[in-house]
Amino acid sequence: MKRCDLKLYRGYANKNELVVFGHVVKKYPSGDRKYTRTGFRYARTIIALFSVKTISSLKVTLRVGDITAETVAEEDGYFRFQIPFQEPMPSGWHSYEVYVDDEIDGKKYQASAQEEFFLPFKSSYGIISDIDDTFLVSHSRRSFRKLFVLLAKNVQARKPFADVVKHYQLLSFASRTHPHKDSNIFFYVSSSEWNLYDMIVRFAELNGLPKAVLKLKKIKSGLDDFVMTGSGSHDHKLRKIHNILKFYPELQFILLGDDSQKDPDIYEEVCREFPKNIRAVYIRQTRKRSKPQTTQHMLTIQALGIDTCYFAHSNKAIIHSLEHGIVFQSPAELPEEVLPVAPEEYKPVSGSGKTGI
Repeated sequence: MKRCDLKLYRGYANKNELVVFGHVVKKYPSGDRKYTRTGFRYARTIIALFSVKTISSLKVTLRVGDITAETVAEEDGYFRFQIPFQEPMPSGWHSYEVYVDDEIDGKKYQASAQEEFFLPFKSSYGIISDIDDTFLVSHSRRSFRKLFVLLAKNVQARKPFADVVKHYQLLSFASRTHPHKDSNIFFYVSSSEWNLYDMIVRFAELNGLPKAVLKLKKIKSGLDDFVMTGSGSHDHKLRKIHNILKFYPELQFILLGDDSQKDPDIYEEVCREFPKNIRAVYIRQTRKRSKPQTTQHMLTIQALGIDTCYFAHSNKAIIHSLEHGIVFQSPAELPEEVLPVAPEEYKPVSGSGKTGI
């Protein structure tokens, strides 16, 4: 019997289909404590994540409720199920199971694992957010500094931007019809590789960020790949955002990113193709001065009738969300910790204004 592990990721569903995905690997680094190690031991943890060996061609079986489905792992060990799914179940998080029981070249492999998928509420928003330098301080523009931070700072030492957690918690209350905490589906879409999935999830949990489905870049297996982490084309982000919007045509989406790389370009293209599906676009300013080209992207998006906010501090984004009706309920219905000002001091802006650059 040969050892293998199944690394599963959070999935998502609509009223007709279910999407779940993962990798088959020879051995996945285990133990939650590995992300809180310090010094060289933590650097070894990150390097180990970029040294995982995948297994291709194994038959993978999905089980959710009374439904079973099969697929085969691709060359890099990746597998994805997108299957008909019309099971009656309440909105929210639900479990699924995947297992391997197969033989290749006389070697038998067995493994099983469980994860969750999210079924949105009818009144939900979809929230699509970049990760690096959008909510996680990463220094994406400086490759060597980014690598140093990745290797030297564990998840407890890494920091979110000031008030960004407050803004994301506020967005978890956003509703088009009625208040319902955690009714919205969050996607964290990044040019980071699948190797960093657990680190990102752990960081989000430690800092109180909303539970999300992650959409990352192709898994890497080697130190050369590690040195280039997060670099290269960002086209995959555009494809994945397109796929999400097409999967949920009935939802309106809020897009969050930053101006350090290609988010403004990508989001403008998304807004041009799906103008009726985008409620608002938020872009974090990562330098002392705003970028003229980012300002122009935001003006173009505004002209499509979409609210925008180009901000240096998340408190401005929070106020924008409240003033522009993205949070449906009144501040009195929100927990005090997510408000930028006391409820009695809050006065909404009249009209539907699209300002905020």
